[in-house]
Amino acid sequence: MSAQLAPAAPAAPLSRRAGFIARLARDRIAAGAAIVLLIAALGALFAPWIAPYDPYYTDMANVMAPPDGTHWFGTDNTGRDILSRVLYGTRNTLAMGVVGVVFGGAIGGALGILAAFYRKLDPWIMRTVDILLAFPAILIGLAVAAVFGAGLTAVLIALVIETIPGTARVSRGAAIGVMGQEFIEAGRAVGVSNHTLMWRYLTLNCISTISVSLTLRFGQVILLGSALGFLGLGAQPPVAELGMMAAQGRDYLFMAPHIATIPSLAIFIIVLAANLLGDAVRDVLDPRLQQ
Repeated sequence: MSAQLAPAAPAAPLSRRAGFIARLARDRIAAGAAIVLLIAALGALFAPWIAPYDPYYTDMANVMAPPDGTHWFGTDNTGRDILSRVLYGTRNTLAMGVVGVVFGGAIGGALGILAAFYRKLDPWIMRTVDILLAFPAILIGLAVAAVFGAGLTAVLIALVIETIPGTARVSRGAAIGVMGQEFIEAGRAVGVSNHTLMWRYLTLNCISTISVSLTLRFGQVILLGSALGFLGLGAQPPVAELGMMAAQGRDYLFMAPHIATIPSLAIFIIVLAANLLGDAVRDVLDPRLQQ
């Protein structure tokens, strides 16, 4: 009998995952936001195949052309196709958000869990986190650019650094709540190693809280990366990046407003969709909001 029941063990996680997706799909706003992000991600991923023109090809005979049947989003001040550059720019912008959230979230989450598990480390870790929180994100970007030079590398490092402290505080709060549960004391009583306690008992019970925080953070990271690009600290010409493209078009707002407004609108749509989806994920995963 036990051999027959053994294969059914993974059903609970699969059932929870299916239930999460079903509840998320019932929210029309969340579903719409997810579709928008999926379209943006697919467009960025397949940009080399679906972009109608070379994003770096300059056509000085067709400078600042308005949107038409040939160039759907028009051309910029050097005659480059804006639609093609938006596709490639979305790739860099989304990559900045993913890298900032994944690496910053991993480091911040680990620091928060370490602070909650090893109480002697808590003051040192959290005071360092407080110091990082005291610096504005733009100032961190300026400092990193001064050390590494302006470019995508500097922006990625700044986004990771900016993501760490907020995630560390969230993960520490979640981990402290888990540390007060009886199963942690039971694990210690039966001789479970600290490594196992931290991973199987503590980290796995904090992942959902950390994931919700990072989902909400994703849109903010993209907006911050675009702001740094707008200030000239991010991708350097001719590389396509939405924030930098908006900055290049600000000198032509009265002559050719589409050069700046189209990449700015792309940033707005991506950030709005990410925030709406993050709110929906929080509502689904937070049991207090389901009552």
